[in-house]
Amino acid sequence: MKFIYGKNDFKDFKSGNSYCYLLTNGLGGYSSTTIINSLTRNDHSLFVASTTAPNIRKTLISKIEEILHIGDKKVYLSSQEYVSYTKNKEGFQNLSSFTQEYLPTWTYFFDGIEVKKTIVMEHGKNTLGIKYEIENRTEYNVSLEVIPVLQFCDRGSILSTPKSYKIIDNLISTDDITMYVHSNYSRKLQRELEFINDYYFDYDACDGRYSVGSGSTLISYFYDCNKGSIESYELIFTLEGFCEDVQTIINNEITRQKALIDKSGFENEIAKTLVRASDQFISHRNSTNSKTIMAGYPWFGDWGRDTMFSLLGCCISTKRYEDAKDIFRTFIKYLDKGLMPNLFPEGENDPLYNTVDASLLFVYALYEYYISSGDLDFIRDEGYSAVLYIIKWYKKGTDFAIYMDEDALIHAGEGYDQVTWMDVRYDNILPTARHGKPVEINAFWYNALKVAEFFGTKFNEDVIEFSTLSEKVKDSFNNKFWNEKENCLKDVVSGNPYDYQIRSNQIWAVMVPFTPLSKEKSKAVVDKVYEVLYTPYGLRTLSKYDKEFVPEYSGSHFKRDMSYHQGTVWPFPLGGYYLSYLKVNDYSKESKDKVLEQLEVFEACLREGCVGQIAEIYDGLNPTKSNGCFAQGWSVGEILRVYEAILS
Repeated sequence: MKFIYGKNDFKDFKSGNSYCYLLTNGLGGYSSTTIINSLTRNDHSLFVASTTAPNIRKTLISKIEEILHIGDKKVYLSSQEYVSYTKNKEGFQNLSSFTQEYLPTWTYFFDGIEVKKTIVMEHGKNTLGIKYEIENRTEYNVSLEVIPVLQFCDRGSILSTPKSYKIIDNLISTDDITMYVHSNYSRKLQRELEFINDYYFDYDACDGRYSVGSGSTLISYFYDCNKGSIESYELIFTLEGFCEDVQTIINNEITRQKALIDKSGFENEIAKTLVRASDQFISHRNSTNSKTIMAGYPWFGDWGRDTMFSLLGCCISTKRYEDAKDIFRTFIKYLDKGLMPNLFPEGENDPLYNTVDASLLFVYALYEYYISSGDLDFIRDEGYSAVLYIIKWYKKGTDFAIYMDEDALIHAGEGYDQVTWMDVRYDNILPTARHGKPVEINAFWYNALKVAEFFGTKFNEDVIEFSTLSEKVKDSFNNKFWNEKENCLKDVVSGNPYDYQIRSNQIWAVMVPFTPLSKEKSKAVVDKVYEVLYTPYGLRTLSKYDKEFVPEYSGSHFKRDMSYHQGTVWPFPLGGYYLSYLKVNDYSKESKDKVLEQLEVFEACLREGCVGQIAEIYDGLNPTKSNGCFAQGWSVGEILRVYEAILS
């Protein structure tokens, strides 16, 4: 799908700043600014390199200033808001279009001069390339001046004073980083360092974050284009030393993306776009020398829970089976007392295991991997023993008060633990406390027992333990979780008032391959979720009729945390809803047509916010604008799974 934005889409800063692009390099590095080439948040940067994949990241270049020189006239192509609005640069006035299919491309026009720019990141390398094409149909010689705004600091930090940069030939360096610059510029000019410390980050201001940014300029690259001529130039920034020319990098990246789309087998244009989007989350991890999945850009790293959920769509639905196995092997290796890591710290630190769902999601994903790939050898040789190990420890009891109770249901969490995906803790406040027996955890638990029985039968193992225990779980689940008054599922079984809150977590009890619910109850859950939680862009995390419902996600860190799971709309559970709706309707043609029709709105979703991506969250009451991470792995993966179910 090719996205095209014209002048009506960036008529002013507010409209132009509402869209951004994202490129990633398979290492955790990325490039992202708005489509008018401005910065609206500290985490917007032209070139973020990953020095230790995927989470040790350095902001090298925050943006580039671009000025077209026509005689004595200066025409700005770049845009930026400043603390003092009188300094604002409105280069978007000269922007004709922004387009993106595989790579972002800008076309500028001013009085007979066209400048086209394409940006690319080389996959698996810390390299960013820019291609400029200048067509001059005037009677004047012109020159494009390009000024990189340097940072060379940890991603997310803000420099209060300038760093000391050294420029020697094609090197720009500080004490700890050396960046190579390759370009066929007409000439370059080194000048005194200018420290800019008044960029205004509007989106950070809205979220209560520090909203003033900085950077340094000290070198310009000039690209000349004589009258009546067409010229092509390249500008490459890299930590790698040697690199290919920019056109080769562009060709290689487009070929790579096309191959991923072809491998997936999808023909639907939205699904093909989501395949490209899903690839942006798959990254190498140095510490394990294996693949991992980034939870979201620009903030999040790779987490166990998110990885297992995202893997379902990002790897299995796209038929990236080798990547899926690589990720499985890493998590199997680090299993500890039945728990899979929720976080792999960099360096020598031990992984963190504060999640109850990652292990159960692993079992779920392993089953889906087999159903999709037919690879029983991997299950037999490597996966099945991990499944048995997880079940043993969940029955016995492990860390974070995770244990099987007398009713065969799984209990999780105590004190200040937050071990489900609704895991916000602000100091000693748990805005969404779910200690006890969470509904989705016990649905995943039942499913894990049935998966063990399924594979055990294939391997001629004795599975009576799993069949007997799963029946007990099924009985307890139906007896204790069913909310007769609301005709749906409780969110938790704990004896606390929050047990009866109507939340999106119940949908996964229907979605799992092996559900503890009858067809009648499954349909009732789907209908209740549709009635009070469904929106076109995601499911509300709490019924809008609940007294604790928060309609908007905004403001200070505290205010945002208090609303994060208290009604805020999340796109990724919407995948669970659609898969459940298809399931209770026996995947009929009518149900598939209905879901496909409702999913058409995602073309608009993919066009808003980060181009070609699905965001983390939306406001709970009226989800009109994306929020949180502008690109979220499980948001993309779960919607991609729906397309797989519809189109298969």
